[in-house]
Amino acid sequence: MEYVLLAIIAYLLGSIPSALIVGKVGYNIDIRQHGSGNLGGTNTFRVLGVKAGIIVTLADILKGTLATLMPVFFDIDVYQLAIGIFAVLGHTYPIFARFKGGKAVATSGGIILGVNPILFVVMVVTFLLSLKISKYVSLSSMITGVISFIVSIFFGDIGLMIVVGALTLFVIYRHIANIKRIINKTEPKIKWM
Repeated sequence: MEYVLLAIIAYLLGSIPSALIVGKVGYNIDIRQHGSGNLGGTNTFRVLGVKAGIIVTLADILKGTLATLMPVFFDIDVYQLAIGIFAVLGHTYPIFARFKGGKAVATSGGIILGVNPILFVVMVVTFLLSLKISKYVSLSSMITGVISFIVSIFFGDIGLMIVVGALTLFVIYRHIANIKRIINKTEPKIKWM
């Protein structure tokens, strides 16, 4: 019963649409009607700028981290990442935004931060290096997932490895349209890095 309750809270936490809130409160803009229409950090960067993009990205990471740390806060013996996954699902399919959310990248990173800060640092460094070289956020996100999965093997934690692998596959699935645009050379590149 405790597991179910934590999973529901994690899902609701993940469902908080950071990009929508920042867009409406700070800019009087419904970000779903601009750019890709996606409720994530990337679209926020493109539509609202760097400051808003950073705020949304940090908020989305925090959702995952808080969800993963809830078992620790409430002293409940459940596998933390199993709870964190529900925050990722909430971010991707948010009940507060008609089940159309982000692509799971920042919140996935957030749940890893909650259990393995070293791997999170590896993820951030990999993402920034990939972004600097490719200028594609989508490609950098997928590369980060693959590298993170490989690195997770060395921690000797089977659960971590399985979750990172599953999240990587999910992130790639969420970027299928981006992969097609990269192949067709129509995927937009960032201009701020």
